[in-house]
Amino acid sequence: MLVLYTAATNNGVRANIALAESGLPYEVRKLDLASGEQRKPDYLDINPAGRIPALVDPAGPAGEVRLSQSGAIMIYAAGKAPGLWPAQDANKIAALQWLMFACTDVALTSSMLWQATQTMPEKSAANIEYSEKRLLRWLGEAQEQLNKSEFLAGELSVADYALFPVVHSNRVLVQKAGMERLMQWHAVLHARPGVQRGLRESG
Repeated sequence: MLVLYTAATNNGVRANIALAESGLPYEVRKLDLASGEQRKPDYLDINPAGRIPALVDPAGPAGEVRLSQSGAIMIYAAGKAPGLWPAQDANKIAALQWLMFACTDVALTSSMLWQATQTMPEKSAANIEYSEKRLLRWLGEAQEQLNKSEFLAGELSVADYALFPVVHSNRVLVQKAGMERLMQWHAVLHARPGVQRGLRESG
């Protein structure tokens, strides 16, 4: 059985949602980041970087697999559960592009905004505004794509599950910006049992 180590961060949630939607058997071990569980020796043996999420697959292709990075975990899960990818080959290529978009450009900017409002020693209104505008620029690209198709890659896929946590955690900002199509997409995903399970397990 797959074992996911996670917490209530966007990275942890997206990996959790992918597993919940995959239909694969898995268990969740939630770490308390505030108390430093991610820096304990047992977890560092799984992920020496001391970050979440991490996945352990005892039945990997050449023995036990230990994997970090949310995007890598999602791709690995999709290798075992092809239903996480679109059925059409052209859409699979598009899904890979939007998955990377969500895990790099959007996730990084969302993290910048969180740090600007929560953890930076000096919280600057100018830096917060800059981070908000940058995040909305990236999310605007996703909205433009969703204006052309129901889901990011034409069909529901890991790309949507990768972007969802950022929109979910910033939904007040997204609503304020008037991104109605993005919020419609969010509502469709939020209603899915697998997405609900992923939010519940990692939250």
